[in-house]
Amino acid sequence: MKRQPASTRSNGAGQRNGRRPVTLIPGDGIGPEVIGAAVRVIEAAGVAVAWDRQAAGAEAMRRVGTPVPDALIRSLKRTRLALKGPLETRVGEGYRSVNVYLRKTFDLYANLRPTQSFQGVPTPFRNVDLVVVRENTEDLYAGIEHQVTPGVVESVKVITAHASRRIARFAFEYAVRNRRKSVTAIHKANIMKLSDGLFLKCARAVARNYPRIRYQEQIVDAACMRLVTDPQRFDVLLLENLYGDIVSDLCAGLVGGLGMVPGANYGDRGAIFETVHGTAPDIAGKNIANPVAAILSAAMLVEFLGYKSRAARIRSAVEATLRTGRSVTPDLGGTATTSAMTDAIIRAMR
Repeated sequence: MKRQPASTRSNGAGQRNGRRPVTLIPGDGIGPEVIGAAVRVIEAAGVAVAWDRQAAGAEAMRRVGTPVPDALIRSLKRTRLALKGPLETRVGEGYRSVNVYLRKTFDLYANLRPTQSFQGVPTPFRNVDLVVVRENTEDLYAGIEHQVTPGVVESVKVITAHASRRIARFAFEYAVRNRRKSVTAIHKANIMKLSDGLFLKCARAVARNYPRIRYQEQIVDAACMRLVTDPQRFDVLLLENLYGDIVSDLCAGLVGGLGMVPGANYGDRGAIFETVHGTAPDIAGKNIANPVAAILSAAMLVEFLGYKSRAARIRSAVEATLRTGRSVTPDLGGTATTSAMTDAIIRAMR
């Protein structure tokens, strides 16, 4: 097995009194509720973390006049790790996405979203077990836009060999470490022959170094159709930034929604673990938000810190709670509050 890359393991740097410093970004809307649940579960698992709570997004805008305060950046530079809730980003106006800004600032080039079916979750799909690996730093998310003339706007898609090679290596290394069988590169190279063509050329070159992992390619629209008709045929999905954003949400729909899927952003010098769902302002403060995505993201953080067995305990407790269906939130067909579901998961851990 190849050596695990730095982007998916912690070196324990900066520990204080046996506690690993981690930046805590509760987020906007339901963020403080679900991230609060995740913190409770981490503490119940016996993982020693020194939380450095920081504001971002709309909350920070209200408090200090910027969605990305200097204190947040200083904290992230010091800890190189964060657990983050959803952040508000207005559509078509306002400040740029804080999520995109943080990923680019800290070169968190790999977005990882494991997507798995759980017994007891109401969905017509069964036995889904796939992983989305999304390039995080370029493509149309480079944010290069300008107005050519009134009524005509250009947005530039940027694909580089460097970014394409390293995200492909990340996907194959993940497949090797986790005993996955295949990596499928998803693209639109039949239309974007230069940009997506370069992405494919790099993926093919990297694939040759991993002969035990089956390499496949799929046009993005065909892949979406096959994902909703036969998701079991997929294993690890390798995608550019925009396709990865869209396809990862589609995959979440296979297993019960965005409230069921964890997420992580990895770079060579750190990582941010986050919920992939939105702020859900309509239910914020009502204590009925599904905490599973945040708790599973916390499990990814716990594993990154080196506590693999404790991360497994958290995942098993989530699975057991969902299977019984007795203490689940309304989106999962139950009547439990966020707090009550978190209590049930903690009891299942014990």
